[in-house]
Amino acid sequence: MCGIVGYVGYREACPILLKGLKRLEYRGYDSAGVAVINKDGNLNVYKCKGKVSSLEEFLDGKDYSGNIGIAHTRWATHGEPSDRNAHPHYSQSGQIALIHNGIIENFRVLKDALIQNGYQFKSSTDSEVLVNLIEYIRKENDCCLSEAVRLALKQAVGAYAIAVIEKGNPDQIIAARQSSPMVIGIGEGEYFLSSDAASIIDYTNDFAYLNDGEIAIINKNKPLEIKTLENETSNLDIRHLELSISQLEKGGYPHFMLKEIHEQPNTIIDCIRGRINPDTAEVKLSGVELNKDKFLQAGRIIFVACGTSWHASLIGEHLIENLCRIPVEVEYASEFRYRNPIIRSNDVVIAVSQSGETADTLAAVELARKAGAFVYGICNAVGSSIARATDSGTYIHVGPEIGVASTKAFTGQVTVMAMIALAIAKEKGTISTERRQAIAKSLLELPQTIKKVLETDKMVADLSKIFTYAHNFIYLGRGYNYPTALEGALKLKEISYIHAEGYPAAEMKHGPIALIDAEMPTVVIAVPDHTYEKTVSNMEEIKARGGKIIAVIAQGDSHARKSADYTIEIPTTDECLMPVIVSIPLQLMAYYIAVYKGRNVDQPRNLAKSVTVE
Repeated sequence: MCGIVGYVGYREACPILLKGLKRLEYRGYDSAGVAVINKDGNLNVYKCKGKVSSLEEFLDGKDYSGNIGIAHTRWATHGEPSDRNAHPHYSQSGQIALIHNGIIENFRVLKDALIQNGYQFKSSTDSEVLVNLIEYIRKENDCCLSEAVRLALKQAVGAYAIAVIEKGNPDQIIAARQSSPMVIGIGEGEYFLSSDAASIIDYTNDFAYLNDGEIAIINKNKPLEIKTLENETSNLDIRHLELSISQLEKGGYPHFMLKEIHEQPNTIIDCIRGRINPDTAEVKLSGVELNKDKFLQAGRIIFVACGTSWHASLIGEHLIENLCRIPVEVEYASEFRYRNPIIRSNDVVIAVSQSGETADTLAAVELARKAGAFVYGICNAVGSSIARATDSGTYIHVGPEIGVASTKAFTGQVTVMAMIALAIAKEKGTISTERRQAIAKSLLELPQTIKKVLETDKMVADLSKIFTYAHNFIYLGRGYNYPTALEGALKLKEISYIHAEGYPAAEMKHGPIALIDAEMPTVVIAVPDHTYEKTVSNMEEIKARGGKIIAVIAQGDSHARKSADYTIEIPTTDECLMPVIVSIPLQLMAYYIAVYKGRNVDQPRNLAKSVTVE
C-alpha cells in the first residue's frame, strides 16, 4: 500500500527518490517524505502531508544533497494523515531514520517498554516505535546497525518492509521484509530499493527479491548481503526483469485507467501468446501440464482472492465446473484465513492477485500449503510474493496496471482461467474436441472482438453524462455475468463514490426490487445465453416499477432493446467468455461518470493499489 524507495551509490539520491515516489503514486497515499545523509554525514529528514508535489515544494531551499537516502509515501494505518505521522521517522536521538510499510501488531507493548526507558514519541505511528526500538537495542548491546535491526525485528510481531539509515554512515542501508514487498535493484557501484520494481526500472533490470524474514545489508561498492532473522546467510535470488518505460506512462491518455481500458486488445494478445496454437487450438500451460496429476486427482478446487480478483474467481468457478466437472469453491482470502477451513491434501487452492502481494491472499496461500494442498498462483507481477510462495502458476502478462481500479488485470485473469479450464478439461476428457476448439478459437479472436467493443467509447461517454446525478445504482446479471455485474458495481463505487450493488438478476425480486424508482438506474447485462429470456423478464419487472434501465445487449438485439431506456450494444463471443466483453463498457461507464463528477480517477480516495496490510 505505502511506497518505499531507497538509493545508495555515486549519484545524487534525492532526484532518484522523488522520481521513484512519483512512480508509486498510483498505490494510494496521504503523505510523503525523504531522508538523506549529506557529505558531512548529517541525517536530514523532510516530510509533509499531501502529494509528492507538496514534498517537492517543501524541499525548496533545503539541503537535500547526498548520495544515500530513503523515501516513502504513506497510507495511514496508525494515526491520521499529518506531517508528524508522515515517514521517515527519526529515532529519539536523531541518529537513525526509518521508513516502514505494514503494521507492527505488538507496538503498544513495545512502546510502553520504551517509555519506561525514557523514550518519548512525536507521532501516533507504530513505525516510530520500531525505529526507537532499533536505537535502544543498538545502544544497549553496543552493536552495529544491521544487528540492532535484526534483534528489533525478532521482537516485532506483524507485517513490515523497512529501510533504515544512520547518521555518519553514508554508505549503508539496512532493509528487511515480512509479508510486505521489497526488491533491491543492483547496479554498478550502486543499489536501489523499492516496494515495486517499476519505480526503479529506469536504472536497472537486475533485482534481488527479499523473502519473508530476511534482512539486506546494502553497502555501496560491496556485494549485497542477505541474512535471516536467525543470523544465517541467505542465497541471493536475482532476476532480470524486462519492463518497458512506456508501460509506466500515460501515452497521451488523460488517465492511466482509460489507457489501460484501451490497452486490452493488446494485453489479451500478450496473455494468450504462445499458449494457444492457432492451427490446432491446443492450449499449452506449463503450470498445468507439469502438475496435471494434481488437477486430475483434485477432489475440489478452491479459489482464494480479494476484490476484483474475487469476481474473476467467480467466473473461474463457472468455467471449471462447467468444462472440467470439478467442484469449485470461491473464498474471500480475508475470511478463509481466519475461519479454520477444511483443506484436504487432494485440494487444489488457486490464489488470484494482480500484484501478487495481497496480504490476505498471501496468508491464505501459507495456510493452504501448511495443510498439504497443492497451491497454484494466478498473478500479474513477475517475481511477486505469491508467485514465489505457490507451488506453480500462470502469469497473466498484461503489463503494469497503474490505475487503482483494476481493468486489464480482470480481463487477463478471466482469460487465463478459461485457458486453465480448457487444459484441465482436455486431460480429464470432460469436453468434446469440437467444443474445446470452439472456445479456443473464440479466445484467439478476443483481441479483435474487444477492439469492436471499444468503438462504443464515445457513445458510453455521452450516456454517462446523464447519470452523474445518481446516488445509487443496481447492476444485474445471470450465469457467467452475475460476477460481471458485481465487478461493474465495484468499478463505479471505487472511482465515482456512487453507491452501487451487483445482484443475480433473479434475486432482485427477493428484496432489492423495493429500491426501484425513477431515481435508481439499473444496469442489466442481457446478452445471449441460456438465461437470456429470464433476464429480459426481469427487465420488464423493473420497467413496471418506473425504473430506468441501461441494458448491455448484443448488437442488433431488438427484443431486449424494447425493455430498456438506454442500450449499449456489443459484439458477442462464446457464452463462457462474454464476461471479458461485457466488462469493458462497464469499465468505460464507471470511468466517464467519475470524470464528469470531477473525481481523481487513478487515485480514488481511501484506496490503495496493492493491499499489503490486513
